[in-house]
Amino acid sequence: MWRKWVKETHWPLVFSTLGLAAVGTMFIFSASYHDSGHYMSKHLFWMGAALGVLFLIPVMGYRTFLNISYLLYGVSLMLLAAVLVIGEQRLGAQRWLQIGPLLIQPSEFAKLATILALANFLGANHPWEKKWSVVLASAGITFLPLVLIAKQPDLGSAIMFVPLLAGLLFLWGMRRRFFILGGIIATVAAPLFWGFLKAYQKKRILVFLNPNLDPLGSGYTAIQSKIAVGSGGLLGKGYLAGTQSQLQFVPEHHTDFIFCVVGEEWGYAGTLFVLLLYSFLFRSAFQVMEHTTDVKAKLLVAGILAVLFAQIFVNIGMSFGLTPITGITLPLISYGGSSLVATTLALGIILSIHKERSIF
Repeated sequence: MWRKWVKETHWPLVFSTLGLAAVGTMFIFSASYHDSGHYMSKHLFWMGAALGVLFLIPVMGYRTFLNISYLLYGVSLMLLAAVLVIGEQRLGAQRWLQIGPLLIQPSEFAKLATILALANFLGANHPWEKKWSVVLASAGITFLPLVLIAKQPDLGSAIMFVPLLAGLLFLWGMRRRFFILGGIIATVAAPLFWGFLKAYQKKRILVFLNPNLDPLGSGYTAIQSKIAVGSGGLLGKGYLAGTQSQLQFVPEHHTDFIFCVVGEEWGYAGTLFVLLLYSFLFRSAFQVMEHTTDVKAKLLVAGILAVLFAQIFVNIGMSFGLTPITGITLPLISYGGSSLVATTLALGIILSIHKERSIF
């Protein structure tokens, strides 16, 4: 039984996940070094839950989740609606639900629930039959949680549903010219959405274009994050020795801007190491996707990878000033129990697909 478990487990994916989680734990400790272990104790609790989820999901099987995907999707919508009514408000946003002693962020789980629902729906339809009705229905499935999350407001998490839908439709068989057309329409229509943005969201976009527009206000974080990353040089200042992070110059450096802590303390070499771990994780997941004949399983992996890649790109881009500042965490590394558990749940589903794969 032990040998069977060892053989059925995709160890490269497990090791890359554990490696990133270990790096995350180290830098959450560093980022909260002067907070008397407040964040660290909570993180260790969520880490234990996340590791349990990572190894439990393959036992349950991904088909179990596909069979109840629409139910999970409906529950996620109800939780998102509940956030708008009775959610906890922090830093001007209402994104969390208090469930007993736990504070959860339903938007993190809504992404996975939407991936499951879309994979189940698209996998049950052929791309050459009723194409436009299927595409419109898929857009509708994606649009509902996107709107509820945007109203929290959490525009960063809401935007993640766009690459989610695009990745699944591309693998499903939608032709490239439709993506190009959609991109052109989105670009032309983008100015129309400016009026729907809140004042602070507009300011973030303007500061992204010119951080010196408000250096002591909205542009402060963008400037300080670039200073932190750049000051690390090749090998960094040393673990727990980052002045920008330890002296609290970079806000939210244990969550949204934890990559700044990595860059300052481990330098270019450390950031490259983290990126290599992510590359190893993506390569492992692609191997799982290549070696299964189940269309729904392929779509599941594609959706998970699309969201992970988008989050990593946006979060790291924020640290360098390459993307606007949003409330997007760095998967497996940033502090945040909901993000950590939702990510390991998604990776556990990929491990389950490997375990139950059908080899060509």
